[in-house]
Amino acid sequence: MKVAVVGATGMVGEVMLNVLAERNFPITELLLVASERSVGKKLLYKGEEHTVIGLADAVAAQPEIAIFSAGGSTSLEWAPKFAEVGTTVIDNSSAWRMDPDKKLVVPEINADQLTPEDKIIANPNCSTIQMVLALDPLHKKYQMKRVVVSTYQSVSGTGVKAVQQLENEIAGVEGEMAYPYPIGKNALPHCDVFLENGYTKEEMKLAREPQKILDDRTFSVSATAVRIPTAGGHSESVNVEFHKDFDLNEVRQLLSDTPGIIVQDNPETNTYPMPIYAHGKDEVFVGRIRRDETQRNTLNMWIVADNLRKGAATNAVQIAEYLVANNLVANTSEAVS
Repeated sequence: MKVAVVGATGMVGEVMLNVLAERNFPITELLLVASERSVGKKLLYKGEEHTVIGLADAVAAQPEIAIFSAGGSTSLEWAPKFAEVGTTVIDNSSAWRMDPDKKLVVPEINADQLTPEDKIIANPNCSTIQMVLALDPLHKKYQMKRVVVSTYQSVSGTGVKAVQQLENEIAGVEGEMAYPYPIGKNALPHCDVFLENGYTKEEMKLAREPQKILDDRTFSVSATAVRIPTAGGHSESVNVEFHKDFDLNEVRQLLSDTPGIIVQDNPETNTYPMPIYAHGKDEVFVGRIRRDETQRNTLNMWIVADNLRKGAATNAVQIAEYLVANNLVANTSEAVS
């Protein structure tokens, strides 16, 4: 399998390469792709040195799969060019997520919708992925009516510049600012840009993407997204109103039985999900599971995941694994022939 990683020199690209190596994805030829200013750089993959190439050269190489993490404008321009030469693109930006002709995929939920004709596949927003993974089994059983989510998102979701800002502030060093305010000892209710309706783009992703992934617009999501001074891992306080009543033990069992979820929920031993424990892991962690005592059929949960892994790189690689396992892309022998 000839695989291109577009945006290989970025923060998510680096994690993407780690995840591909850890999961031993079947690669016969790896193309590391980045912007012109990074062309010629050397990167290691499984101990072997690779030279970064440009986008045009990567298209000419006609890889079977291209995993993009290079920003929306790059995806809008280049993903169709890869698709035209037969490459299946898995895109980590927001460029294609709400396109009605593109699938928005969390493999555990809706990968079975994919076909060989899907040449551009959208990877959902990091905060969306961890939330819908926990909501999906509960929605099937109790039918969601309304979700209210408040996020506590790490600076790594903004990028390397934001991580550097936090590290500078901790060290007492003046440096370039990724945010309009200090992030250390602070919380910014400002993830992505503000829109005309007063919500941020991140909050509207959380409102719209779950409906598309679950293929159901009968429930609504209201979101407040907050940036906090953690280096990695997003946390979410999620309040879900259902049409049907639920049993808390059954809720815990449903979540425990869901692939990709680990339930950490024991107040007696102070057991609950935290980003410090989710860091470097692929699972979504769910805890603080309790009934909302102010409203019928309503549940509170605390959901945590590593935003660079399951929230980005791992989910994209899992999509690629599904494509290969189900013969939805050309395999190596077909590519050779």
